[in-house]
Amino acid sequence: MAAQGPPGAAMAMAAPEPEPQPGRCAHFVLRKKRFCRMIPAPGRRFCGEHGHEEEQNDRKRIPCPLDPKHTVYEDQLQKHLKKCNSREKPKPVYFVQDINAGLKDVSEIPEKQVPLSSLSIEELQNLITRLKKASNGLELHLKEQILSHQALQEALSDPKNGESAFKHLKQQASILGNMERLHLLGPGRCFVEFGAGRGKLSHWVDIALENVESVQFLLVERATTRFKVDGKHKRRDSIFERLQVDIQHLCLNKVPILEKKKLPVVGIGKHLCGAATDLALRCLVESYTTCCDGKDEEPAPKRCRAAQTEVAPHKSAENEQLGHLWHARNHRQSFYK
Repeated sequence: MAAQGPPGAAMAMAAPEPEPQPGRCAHFVLRKKRFCRMIPAPGRRFCGEHGHEEEQNDRKRIPCPLDPKHTVYEDQLQKHLKKCNSREKPKPVYFVQDINAGLKDVSEIPEKQVPLSSLSIEELQNLITRLKKASNGLELHLKEQILSHQALQEALSDPKNGESAFKHLKQQASILGNMERLHLLGPGRCFVEFGAGRGKLSHWVDIALENVESVQFLLVERATTRFKVDGKHKRRDSIFERLQVDIQHLCLNKVPILEKKKLPVVGIGKHLCGAATDLALRCLVESYTTCCDGKDEEPAPKRCRAAQTEVAPHKSAENEQLGHLWHARNHRQSFYK
């Protein structure tokens, strides 16, 4: 009796070789176990990304020196470098290197990050003791303030929204509810959303301010973002502007609209980690509230308010100027769950 192979082997051997879809690239993406779905040029079998697999009059494709994730024809390299999306772009006027990085102690030893799972029980107990000692004297009386706002009621009651969307809508509604409680929603001010992503939080703030005039939105995001919602707003009274820069290097008093109008600023955010929250607070306190010393201008502490949702006191101690914002940080930690 002939030896039998593993189950399904005969079916696998009998299965026909996969073929690319008509009009699509002939490159097989091994990781996705399917053919590339990009459209090649007329008369070609491969798309521009995989054109190196096709002989074309001895033209050679090489990895782009600025970003090896894509390739380019060697004889067109210089032309490509001038328009490559990965090329270094001129710094905007509001870019100031490390302006929000905090004070640097030259005697500070660089931290070595290790996972908690690698520590022994004795080391963990020692760490807990040090953290408790460091937190002694801090008045961190957090009060839960989970609210809602009528601007999101229709979306919250829409059954088409799944569990994930509903969770984010509840969080955004609570942030707006707390902003309204703190009297942060109003005319004649600039809302700066840190870590804006698609700009959903600014979107709902704009909806809440439907009948309010003279509102400016600055959406701070260091990465290029797809499916942005801020471009869909049609109202003439609110202006949306994106600042593609790391918060660490953002100097607000050099942003043209703020430099010109000296608007009161409300800092908002939903996606910031602890370290980014500290950077955003420094950005508000140091690079904006200290820029206006004119007699006719509103005092600096009243010109800047924060309504963010992350707290990370581990980096704040190095700069005492953040002390007067501790009350705001304590409130925002419990805006939502």
